[in-house]
Amino acid sequence: MIILAIDTSSKTTSVALLEDSCILSELFLNSGRKHAETLLPVIGKLVDSVGISTERKAPFSEIDLFAFTVGPGSFTGLRVGASTVKGLAFVLQKPAVGVCTLDALIPNVTNIHTETVTVCPMVDAGRGEIYTALYTLCENGIYEKSLSERVVRPQEFLRSISGRVIFLGDGAEKYRGTIGDIVPGRSFIMPAHLNHVRAGSVGLLGRKKFYNGDISDIMTVAPDYLRASYLEKT
Repeated sequence: MIILAIDTSSKTTSVALLEDSCILSELFLNSGRKHAETLLPVIGKLVDSVGISTERKAPFSEIDLFAFTVGPGSFTGLRVGASTVKGLAFVLQKPAVGVCTLDALIPNVTNIHTETVTVCPMVDAGRGEIYTALYTLCENGIYEKSLSERVVRPQEFLRSISGRVIFLGDGAEKYRGTIGDIVPGRSFIMPAHLNHVRAGSVGLLGRKKFYNGDISDIMTVAPDYLRASYLEKT
């Protein structure tokens, strides 16, 4: 199975091609939210570089599954990602799977950390808020969500967390000082290069959801913003 995975949930754009559980190629671009300008060219470069198709008129014909982040995250970025995937999936009549942005951050921890601690991904939501959730390590060695995703003010949320905690995401970077003040001595913030979603992780999570029968309806799937945008409130 060939999987095209994308993430446009923040200031960065990440695109990956996978063959089953093997990441063939992955591109990461700090695009500064210019997703509408960069996403399709980046996808084109990725497909060309791997050479999965011999038909120049149908460069995406060999893709079997599309996986993409549905949020939470940037309103504009998520819309661009969703509309791009929905268009490609519809034209090619291939399935698509939506992946939670916070879920897609967790492999950045599990790939390098094995201690039993709470993991708290934080995505900057602007307006002094973050999108976040909590994950705990299960007996099968996999981190599972123990507190569902939500949009909160970091100061209030941090006071409610007990025990040792690993923080990651651009929200963790932004509120590094706040974390240190409220959760001193029992917090660890991941290095900067591990605070972004990797499309390869989106693809692996999407593959798992596909085989579990959790496939999105491309006609109705929409980003999960967790809150209304400024425009929707006015």
